[in-house]
Order: sequence, then structure tokens, then C-alpha cells
Amino acid sequence: MALALGDERGRLRASRRRPTAPSGEPERDLERLAEDARALVREAGMGLQDVAAVGLSLPGPYDPERELVCSPPNLPGWREVPARAWLAAALGRPVYVENDANAAALAEWRFGAGRGFRDLVFLTMSTGVGAGLVLGGRLHRGLAWGAGEVGHAPVEWEGEACACGLRGCLEAYVGGAAWTRRLRATAEEGGRMARLAGGRARVSPEHVLRAAGEGDAAALRELARYNDYLARGLVGLVFTLAPEAIVLGTIPTAAGDALCLDPVRERVARRVWPGVRERLRILPSALGPVLGELAGLCAAFEGLGVEAGPASGAG
Repeated sequence: MALALGDERGRLRASRRRPTAPSGEPERDLERLAEDARALVREAGMGLQDVAAVGLSLPGPYDPERELVCSPPNLPGWREVPARAWLAAALGRPVYVENDANAAALAEWRFGAGRGFRDLVFLTMSTGVGAGLVLGGRLHRGLAWGAGEVGHAPVEWEGEACACGLRGCLEAYVGGAAWTRRLRATAEEGGRMARLAGGRARVSPEHVLRAAGEGDAAALRELARYNDYLARGLVGLVFTLAPEAIVLGTIPTAAGDALCLDPVRERVARRVWPGVRERLRILPSALGPVLGELAGLCAAFEGLGVEAGPASGAG
């Protein structure tokens, strides 16, 4: 959970992080978030009356008509939660909710790797997988704010089970939570990944990347599988949207060019048409550890109608 107090230029005045640890009781989770927000404002020597708006970046699905967060796969107990209304009542400030992938896409477009592009796709690549779409210099949410849920597009018709209830979803292969479950079930107990983690039951994608960087054959095979499935998802996006740039979040950014980005670029290039292949950019996130904080700010900017700066490419 990342919280930040910042201004319209993306300058952070104060910030804090803690594990999300949902309790299963969403109102309790949001009250704790409100307590964190009050403390953060006090730390900055300000009062809530000085805050123009609160941006809340949350995983979807989100029902914009009823203003309800509707059972995100990675937030247990959050069924039809009026997060905006609850948080607005707790803080006494305007609250604007945005899908986390949309908010992160806006952050990269305004301040990060997406600056200068009018057509951009950002993929969250941490616990789950989602896409934020900036098309023609504007955020595209689609019908019922359902655009960008590419993590649940199938890459295998009858493949691995996904947390959403379907099978074969992209997220079931390249989402961090799903990948971690696979690793803890399949990694060799005495192998390099398990030794780095202190046991197979503790293996995570981080240990795959470390072992692959050392040249471990099992880790390299696991990473090649990840890259193959990620490229399948990207090819569909390229043929559908033909964006100028695709920005990839946490895991591919941490893996870097040699282990992930270059192999993915090569796989995608082999499967798309030349006119797009020659101009498409597949890039790592540029915002690193402050992406979550800036995503929250950008949710507020979008709600307030704050225009992006000239360097972002906005019209």
C-alpha cells in the first residue's frame, strides 16, 4: 500500500508504504487507509483542508455507475464496496477512484517512460496483470470501465486456473501471485532457486531472476516460459491497438533487457507486421519505486481535470 502527498507537478511532499494485508472487512481496510492518510498530512505539516482531492488507485473491476469496487481477485472480501463514498466521508475531501492499471498508465505517461507518446499501453506486471490505455492523448476506460483487462484474455484455451475463475488467462502465467504458486509447487528442492529463497516453499519470481542472472538452467527455462506467454499477450495488444509504446511494469522491469525485455521484443517482432514492428517501442517502467505513489496522484489529477504538462505529449 503506497500513500503520497504531492502537487500537480508530481513532486512528493510526503509518502509512506506498508503491506496491503486486506482483513477481509473492506470498511476496516479503508478506515486504516484513512488513518494513514491523516497521519501523512500531519507529517507534512498540513491539514486535510489543504488537500484539493484524494486519488484512490485500486484493482478492478469497478462499476462506475454505482461507484462500487466489485470483487477484485486479489482483494478477498471486497464485494460491491463503495470505496469512494466511504473514504470521502472519512476524510471530508473529494475522492476520485481509478483502476490501478489506468492510474499507473497515466503516471508513466505524465512523468515516466510514456512521455511524448499519444498512444500508450502500460501493463501492471506484479501481483496480477492489467493494462492502462492512453489513446490519442486520453485515458480510455471503455464500456463500464472494462477496457484493459488483458490479464484475463486467454493465452491457453483450457490452461492454468486463474484467480478470476476462468482458465488459461494471461495472468495465470505471468501474474506474480500465480507464478509464485507455480514455483513453490515445481521448483527443485535442492536447486539454485530454492537455495536462494531458503527453501522451495519460499521461492518467488525474485529468486528466478537472481538464479537466471547466474546462468542457472532451471531458472532460465522458467523465465523463457514467462517470456513466451508475455509475448503472446503483447501480440494481441499490438494487432488490436497498434500503440506507439508498451510500458511493462514490475517483473519485466526488474528482469531487465537481457533476461526479459529483449527476448520479449524479439518474440513480438517475429509475430507482428513490419510497419508496426519497426516503430513499436517496448519499454521498462521509468518510475520505479514511486510508481504507486504517482499513480494515486494521477487518479486525483484525472478527477480534477488537471492537464498533463507539455512534455507528456498531451494535446
